[in-house]
Amino acid sequence: MTHTNDPAPARLRAQFAAALGEGQQSEWLAAFAEVPREHYVPRFYQQDEQGRWREVSSGDPGYLETVYSDTALTTQLDEHGVPTSSSSEPRLMLTMLDALDAKPGHRLYELGLGTGYNAALAASHLGGDNVVSVDVDPGLVHLARSRLAKGAYHPFTFTGDGAEGYPARAPYDRIIATVGLRSLPPALLAQTREGSVIVAPIGFGVAKVVVGSDGEASGRFLPVPAFFMPRRTASHGPDFAGLEAQAGTAAAVQATDVLNRLKFPLSLALPGYHSCSWQDESGKVTGVGLWTEDGSTATAHVSGKARQIGPQRLWDKVEELASVFPGGTPAREDFGLTITPGRQRVWYREPEGPSWSLPTE
Repeated sequence: MTHTNDPAPARLRAQFAAALGEGQQSEWLAAFAEVPREHYVPRFYQQDEQGRWREVSSGDPGYLETVYSDTALTTQLDEHGVPTSSSSEPRLMLTMLDALDAKPGHRLYELGLGTGYNAALAASHLGGDNVVSVDVDPGLVHLARSRLAKGAYHPFTFTGDGAEGYPARAPYDRIIATVGLRSLPPALLAQTREGSVIVAPIGFGVAKVVVGSDGEASGRFLPVPAFFMPRRTASHGPDFAGLEAQAGTAAAVQATDVLNRLKFPLSLALPGYHSCSWQDESGKVTGVGLWTEDGSTATAHVSGKARQIGPQRLWDKVEELASVFPGGTPAREDFGLTITPGRQRVWYREPEGPSWSLPTE
């Protein structure tokens, strides 16, 4: 069912779904061809070369073509112009939905309602009565709910902390998260059954785990990168001023490794870390900064000098990580996740290999 008599969007949707599939078989492609993305993203924001945001909405040149491209669309900004919600890159959405291996009749819980587009896709494939979706932002829930109500898809939506789940409709056969997580929320694991599948962004990757017995689950990361907006939590900013009083030490790792080859494993070894970089007039990176919510801060200059301050020695952790991956970029699919009651552990290549514990609060 479509939401418009104009054949142009329907034609674009069909082309869009075909391009996403690239000749591969996916039971979800019919949903992408059916659900009108423009209905859930009536406007979005794009940045110009100076970093200034401009709104693009229905009727603007190129609006529909952008909506039906494989592009993540920023849909909400805070008062400082920082993105707080988006419609994810469709090919990544398809990859994650495919990984669920969900069949009609399966009950799905979605952490991160956002625009409502992913919930509509899920309702199209699984039936609205089988889809539960939550968002912490009441404004987003109100908008998504009104858009869903006007259309053909009627999942159950609510405002709340998605990490707590919705026990009244549990157990869930499938769980998907569309916000960045540091670990899988224990409350969600408690609302599954044996054989349930969970697909969720953890760090800068996407983990797929299958629930076993006695509260255990295990699986691996998908090969695709993922940079979802993090679940909203309070945090402290970096203490770059405090670093000025610290003596620099020789860095055994290139500063730029933090931005590329170590970026994914660092997101697992330092869950929830933040980073930035500095550039010279030619655009060449001159240094990087790292910080965590406890105020720990580190910087490293391309000249080879590093500084660090706070309860965690962040640059020491970078160098420890680099010793595990001395060359090249480790593949995401070489990382696995094992969950037991009270502990979540990411490992490299095999469960007995190098590992890092994830927070379970």
